Amino acid sequence: MPDQSKAGRFNARVIGISIAAALGGFLFGFDTAVINGAVSALAGAFELGPALQGFAVSSALLGCAVGAWFAGSLANKLGRIPVMVIAAVLFFVSAVGSGLAFGVVDLIVWRVIGGIGVGAASVIAPAYIAEVSPAKVRGRLGSLQQLAIVTGIFTALLSNALLANIAGGAANVLWFGIDAWRWMFMVEVIPAVIYGVMALRLPESPRFLVARGDIDKASQVLYDFTGETDVNLKIEEIRSTLNSEQKESLKDLRGSRFGLKPIVWVGILLSVFQQFVGINVIFYYSTTLWLSVGFDESQALMTSVITSVTNIVVTIIAILLVDKVGRRPMLLAGSIGMAVTLGMMAVAFSFGTLQDGAVVLPEPWSLIALICANGFVVAFGATWGPLVWVLLGEMFPNSIRAGALAVAAAAQWIANFFISTTFPAFAEIGLTFAYGFYAFFAIVSFFFVYYQVPETKGRELESMTDSAEVTRRRRPKRA
Repeated sequence: MPDQSKAGRFNARVIGISIAAALGGFLFGFDTAVINGAVSALAGAFELGPALQGFAVSSALLGCAVGAWFAGSLANKLGRIPVMVIAAVLFFVSAVGSGLAFGVVDLIVWRVIGGIGVGAASVIAPAYIAEVSPAKVRGRLGSLQQLAIVTGIFTALLSNALLANIAGGAANVLWFGIDAWRWMFMVEVIPAVIYGVMALRLPESPRFLVARGDIDKASQVLYDFTGETDVNLKIEEIRSTLNSEQKESLKDLRGSRFGLKPIVWVGILLSVFQQFVGINVIFYYSTTLWLSVGFDESQALMTSVITSVTNIVVTIIAILLVDKVGRRPMLLAGSIGMAVTLGMMAVAFSFGTLQDGAVVLPEPWSLIALICANGFVVAFGATWGPLVWVLLGEMFPNSIRAGALAVAAAAQWIANFFISTTFPAFAEIGLTFAYGFYAFFAIVSFFFVYYQVPETKGRELESMTDSAEVTRRRRPKRA
């Protein structure tokens, strides 16, 4: 009985530190979605053309790629916690700078700075959570990253809607003679400060501590937070798999398959497919989508908020299922759901007509597009949204985890940038083409998961290898 009580206390502690680490995901979601409500107003304030407006929206993603790329090596040198604090500082600076920007050039600079923080948080949070979590609950705790992201998106959209309503429009003056769209950016100061304070109170990752030879601290973290009963055995397991992590560099990711280890390619392609299904088109350009089905601006903003709430709900469902069902079955189901809903959206927009330069859908296709857009969010939010972050945090061997995760996350942000910046051009060709493109990659993602993605459910981090060959050879037994 005492052991069960102690296990419950350990579980509560590891949940607590995982939630605190996942706050980086909240800022990740907030920072990338806040531009949604401000883009039209700032475009008017700075007299931006379509091309420059599109770059102002997506410029933060370039910073995200840079932050993700360097976060892994910084985390190995400084530790996981210092990188979280650096990310919080970057969020803070970006929020203030973006809100007080004098023109589009310095706005882009501030957005890129915030993007660097987002990229760093996107690498550190899943890695840290995976490294402090017991194997039996690691999937659920890793999914907290995506829950935090979608909660951040919801909060940003809700905050934007509230500020715009109070001011009577995003371009109108709100408080202290400052426009509402500027306050949309500056509100991020609050969660940035909370994240920084919480990060300073977190214990360092036991795997980082073992790699640095601080065995006493590592033992304390393992015992106090992860519930390990045989701490010495666990430390030996960690030590045996870390190998030369102290000298880890991108050279350690090299392998025989197109220059990289097979498992690194799996991580990169998981990241690319997560973005190439077009999820961020829904969140970055959702107002345009809802206007096309007949909503006014107020209704479009509120529908975006409702969509983000749906995303939160299905992410919670994913958290409850991931350690019971497994990663692969959920990803496969998600690929099917996304392919069907995106395909139907492509069909629906083939019936669209141009009115005053905007695409308008007739009934019943406007209703079908609305249902399928939300169905797509459900399919993505319950599977590919949270599970890619879970897999990236746990699928790599200890010796290359930080570096491999950094490369995979950087690939994700580059893919995000490509999808976000090409959507206006795709839309010019036709929304049928755009959603058909995303549906195609949803179909391809099914076969990629089926043939290449390993199942990591219930496996200790120390058992992860440099390739997915073992899992693929065993796959027929599960069929």
